[in-house]
Order: sequence, then C-alpha cells, then structure tokens
Amino acid sequence: MSVALTLTDQLDLLLPITALLPLTAVLLVSQNNPYQTLVLRGILGSVATLLYALLGAPDVAITEALVGTLLSTTLYAVALRSSLALRLEDRRSLRDPAPELQLSDWISPLHLRLRLIHDRSDAHDCHGWLEDGSRLVLRRRSLLERLQQCPGYSRWCAAGGVLSLAAGARA
Repeated sequence: MSVALTLTDQLDLLLPITALLPLTAVLLVSQNNPYQTLVLRGILGSVATLLYALLGAPDVAITEALVGTLLSTTLYAVALRSSLALRLEDRRSLRDPAPELQLSDWISPLHLRLRLIHDRSDAHDCHGWLEDGSRLVLRRRSLLERLQQCPGYSRWCAAGGVLSLAAGARA
C-alpha cells in the first residue's frame, strides 16, 4: 500500500513538479501557434494529474486525466481542425494548381489551410472567392488587412495575383 506524499516529507520531489504548472501555463498563453497550444494544454493536464496522484488524491487525478487532459484536448483539436481553414468558392473556369499552391504558402504563416469549395450550394459561408487570373475577392476587410501583412502578399502580387474586397464587405 502506497502512502501519499506530504509537503514536509518530500518537498524536494514535489517542488519541481509543482513549478511546472505555472511555467507550462505561461508558455500556454504566450503561444501564437494553436497547435503548440494544443500540445502544451495536454502537458499542463498531465502535470496536474501527476501532482494530484502524488498528493494522494487519485479520484481528482483520474478526473483531471479524463476530463481536463483527454476530453478538453480532444475537443480543442476538433475545434482547431474545423475552424482554421480559409474557405473560398472556386469560380475559375480552369483549375490551375499554381494559384492554389501560392495561396496555400501565403496563408500558412497564419496557420490556415486552404479549402476550395466547388459546389456553389455550399459556398454561402465562404470567406470569399477565387476567380480567373488569380483574383482573390474577400468578404471581410479584417481578413484582407491581415493577408496584406503576410510576406506571401508581395509574392502573390508579383505573380500577377490581385486581392480585393467584395462590394458590401463587412469589417
């Protein structure tokens, strides 16, 4: 039968583990990359689970492992996968892969994936559309401004691409 560790008996073991919690939390909130945040969230939950188990609270440790680490990390991964996509309606007459590759390289620093929608019935919630001649039209001014700040914007323009805002676009 194992005995729970106490703060007075095993301070040299518990202190470094306890110090990992705020360190991981600071790293978590300071990340720009959402995928690194996902990994750090899993690490934070694992460290908390270990600490609870060492302090003799196995019920709290199991709850933290299942809910705090496994479930929340899984839900966060699903949310990231579904939300980090630039959805564009493909209005081009010919499917040339060159603008798609340029556009994918352009948006990759924003951690976005390119999803071209070919079915017009599914295009109602798109961020904009891609036309012939590498003309990209966006529905949101904030997205246009963010894309213009990326390094790929100059390469897009140098290759003959055009970025514009749709009539009646939102902020």
